[in-house]
Formats: sequence, C-alpha cells, structure tokens
Amino acid sequence: MLLGYLKWYREALMRKLDGLSDDLLRMPVSPLGWSPLGLVQHLGWVERRWLRWGFGAEDVVAYPPGGDAEEWTVSGDTSIAQVIAAYQAEVTVATSLTATSALSDKARLGGRFKTPDQAPSLGRILFHLLQEYARHVGHLDIARELIDGRTGE
Repeated sequence: MLLGYLKWYREALMRKLDGLSDDLLRMPVSPLGWSPLGLVQHLGWVERRWLRWGFGAEDVVAYPPGGDAEEWTVSGDTSIAQVIAAYQAEVTVATSLTATSALSDKARLGGRFKTPDQAPSLGRILFHLLQEYARHVGHLDIARELIDGRTGE
C-alpha cells in the first residue's frame, strides 16, 4: 500500500505540471518563493537522500553544494527536460531498490546511517517519503492555483 500511494503521488506531481509553459514552470511563485520545476528538482534530491544514500547506503552526493538554495532553484542553463529526467532517474533507482526489499528490512549502514540504531526500516523510510510527497504535492496545488487558477486532485 505504501508503494502504491507513493507511485500515485509521483504521478500526481507530473500531472500537476501539465499545461504550464516553460516560463511558468521556471518562474518562482509569489509568495512561495519557489518554482514548480524547483519543487521537482527538490523531490529528486529527497528521493536520492532517503533511498539511494539512506536505504541503499550508496556513495552519492546527497545535497547540492549550494544547499537549499541550489536544491530548489533551477539554473537557466538547465533544461526542463534535464530536471524531469534527473527526477525520473532517481525514482527509477528508488523503485528498483524497494522492489526486492521487505518493509522490515533495515537501511544499510555506511551512507546516511552509520549505526544500527540510526538505521530505519524501509517501511519507515517509505512512510516519510509518502508524507513528504503529500505535503509537497499539496504545495504544488496551491502554487498552481496562484499561477493559473487550476485546481484538482
């Protein structure tokens, strides 16, 4: 059920971008301060931190060098297709990591988690991701309504 809802929210994220021009995808929404594309980029980093670096203990860059500002801001020389592809690549890796694991499996040590006491179960990680997506897709609903009045599930 966790994986099913997570899949639904990942797809909802993409649906809520539908119909926005390139300029509107990139433009920070006032008073929120971030763009819809910046939110997608942020969620790619979230996927990476919690599943690749966290659950899988992969040796990956977990945070952009510029911190939150870089994580939420898409540079002008980065295409929309690049941001979407990077996000989808993180989802693909995350999906493969979770496909062969039980919810009770603990995160591997060495990445985000250094000791057995710190390592949460996959179920706990997925629950965290689910609430992160629910919150941010809700934020995107607000942004979309501010941008063009569009609302929906």
